[in-house]
Amino acid sequence: MNTHDILQFCLEKGFLLDNEVLNMFNETTDVNAVKMIIERIKDSTNQKIITKNLFNQNKDKVFQIISTLPKENQQCLEKLKIKLGLSIEISKEVSEEKIIQRDAEFNGVKVLSSFSNPSKKLEVNDFTLYFRNRLSEMRKILQGNSSLKNPVSINKLSSNRQNISIIGIVSNKSVTKNKNILFDVEDLTGKMRVLISQSNAKLYEKAEEVCLDSVLGFSGIGNREILFANDIAFPECSLSERKRSPVDENVLFLGDLHYGSKLFLENNFVKFIDYLNGRVPDTPEVEKIKYLFLVGDIIAGVGNYPNQERDLKVKDIEEQFMGLSQLLDKIRKDIRIIISPGNHDGVRLMEPQPPLKERFAWSIYDLKNVILTGNPSWVNIGSTSGFSGFDVLTYHGFSFPYYANTIPKLIVDDALNFPDKIMTYLLKNRHLAPAHSSVQYFPSEEDPLMIKKIPDIFISGHTHKSALSYYNNILMASVSSWESKTPYQEKMGNEPDFCKVPLFNLKTRSIKILDFEDEKN
Repeated sequence: MNTHDILQFCLEKGFLLDNEVLNMFNETTDVNAVKMIIERIKDSTNQKIITKNLFNQNKDKVFQIISTLPKENQQCLEKLKIKLGLSIEISKEVSEEKIIQRDAEFNGVKVLSSFSNPSKKLEVNDFTLYFRNRLSEMRKILQGNSSLKNPVSINKLSSNRQNISIIGIVSNKSVTKNKNILFDVEDLTGKMRVLISQSNAKLYEKAEEVCLDSVLGFSGIGNREILFANDIAFPECSLSERKRSPVDENVLFLGDLHYGSKLFLENNFVKFIDYLNGRVPDTPEVEKIKYLFLVGDIIAGVGNYPNQERDLKVKDIEEQFMGLSQLLDKIRKDIRIIISPGNHDGVRLMEPQPPLKERFAWSIYDLKNVILTGNPSWVNIGSTSGFSGFDVLTYHGFSFPYYANTIPKLIVDDALNFPDKIMTYLLKNRHLAPAHSSVQYFPSEEDPLMIKKIPDIFISGHTHKSALSYYNNILMASVSSWESKTPYQEKMGNEPDFCKVPLFNLKTRSIKILDFEDEKN
């Protein structure tokens, strides 16, 4: 690590770094992550000299800081955790935080999933059990696939060549010298190889889409050593029909407000609030709006990347929530606002994420028409005595960039600018983050990122791109941003959409895109 960069950074920020602290970072290669840790320790302690003793006195704080860093940063800091004597135990303060499933049934809104922070030490066996249980659950789903004829366990295969079907988790993927794709596939009884020939163009294209750790079905000819596949079965999400409510109600989908950023489009958001409150002429649909989803990154947050304070108009996270709550409080009270967190909202990055922290977001909790959920969440809206309502899956979308930059077809399709293609991919795999390395996750016994129940509506954000489409009768909606284009988006070639709000009618299923963007934006 370049210690000169760190020392120069400290001088610019107006504090000093003890040699012992500098030595602790010798084996850490991520300079930006180190800068963030040092700066946050300094901000939280108000000390002008950062010493090793100060670190030791604030171990819990350091652990929480490391836990909120992006995954690529955290991987460089495992040795630092060991040096500081940090356990991988979930912090007591976090585990005891008041996480509530507020108003689980509130005027036509039912929160179907809830999450409370577990208080336990993570062990290797937790990850093993997590994947074993995922495999078992996915196997139940795939056994109903008509293309898989009598799937058998790997240890029951003989050495004789025969027609076989198996279900397993993909543990490795490679390309042979003959350009065939070779998978290592495991189930609970054994492991075998599955070969996809490049001569079968349609199947080969399917195989290219397969990511590591996905649970799939394979059929073809082979024995206990190798299967020459002629088909691949994905778990798939599919609905036989599109529901229609007997009640004439509308729902809106929003997210990525980034309140507190200098680039937050506040005037546009005020125009949106005026619209909701009936101050825009010739908008008869407004009175039918009963539900409003906010799917994460509702505030800009603090410390999400080095020197973020330069980009902030509001530099305190509590004040960001207070400012946003004042805006949301202006929305008429018969509209139910369902809020789930994103990676900017002051909760841990590890998924599933709990609801907003009450100690920061108390002003949001005080709003009587707000329902808070975790991420991901399952919410039912619009149910009546004779109608089951719409099951809505909300997921902020932190895993999206991984698949957009890893899966060949999604790379070609420029999927970060067409996020419904990523959503289709995840629905096909029946999991919000099938690859182990795509997100940080808590390995609970039951996989909360698995799509066990098929949703009527799937909402996401994170990409700042507006998209609406259907996949197997499931409505997919990706929300636009309320923050102007950032230098990072400019650098990465992203083309965000601004202030677009999809309006979906539960009775007619008609869709209208409301546009609150100014021409100058």
